[in-house]
Amino acid sequence: MEICPHGAHLTHSDASDNSAPDTDDALASVPTEVLAPEEASGQQELPFALVHGKPLMVLPRDLYIPPEALEVFLETFEGPLDLLLYLIRRQNLDILEINVARITEQYMQYVELMDAVHFELAAEYLVMSAMLAEIKSRMLLPRQESGLDEELDPRASLIRRLQEYEQFKQAAEDIDSLPRLERDVFAASAEPPEIRRSRVHPQVDLRELLLAFSDVVRRATLHGSHHIQFEKLSTRERMAQVLARLQTPHFVPFVALFTVEEGRMGVVVTFLAIMELIKESLVEMVQSEPFGPIHVRPRGQDAIEVDN
Repeated sequence: MEICPHGAHLTHSDASDNSAPDTDDALASVPTEVLAPEEASGQQELPFALVHGKPLMVLPRDLYIPPEALEVFLETFEGPLDLLLYLIRRQNLDILEINVARITEQYMQYVELMDAVHFELAAEYLVMSAMLAEIKSRMLLPRQESGLDEELDPRASLIRRLQEYEQFKQAAEDIDSLPRLERDVFAASAEPPEIRRSRVHPQVDLRELLLAFSDVVRRATLHGSHHIQFEKLSTRERMAQVLARLQTPHFVPFVALFTVEEGRMGVVVTFLAIMELIKESLVEMVQSEPFGPIHVRPRGQDAIEVDN
């Protein structure tokens, strides 16, 4: 028969919980039509496992079987290894009837299959197989009648180990459910230490201060600054002044159009003003000889007629 893996997550509880039903009770409580190979609708429901040839249709409440659990196929049991350990722990199966060699062989095939997918799950089943081998070897040895029989019972040791395993597994699930902050990532909370700096003043006397001050004053006199100021002369204003001066048709000397106080800037501005007036055909300028005096007069009607 082909056994399908089941991944129903059921609540873990203590191994000594009397509320969990035994396998025989679970089989007895299942109706006959559920255990039948075919239902009335014609659909076939696969059992979770086969125990002594009987199909197990209901899982115990305190048992969790991973989705890709290791399936073992023995003469007395066919199903997940987790369920086999559960039945041995509940004393519903005799450990002496279990073929540990076949479990080991099937486990090796399972490791080869799960190596590339869930190797950590295969490692957990290695511990289970080792427990089965230890329990069976100790059960085969002769036992001495003493008050320590209960303490030396290998199945009791298995129960304690499984209970510890369930506790650590539940703790791992609780840790995994925590937020990543403060679990994998921690916010930095370190503060830089306060650094106090003190400046040590040099030891100097009054004579050294006077020498340093005199040196600063001497160097300050070596660096003079040049202030640029805008001149108050304007070419447009000078053009108006030249036209106001040339009210008669007579020639006016060029030197009479500016003052000596204006200096070189007055000469340049006056000459530029006359050039602009000549460009606009308002005045004319003549010079009888090279480097001779320059005369300016307004351009009158007679000059216009001569040009025509």
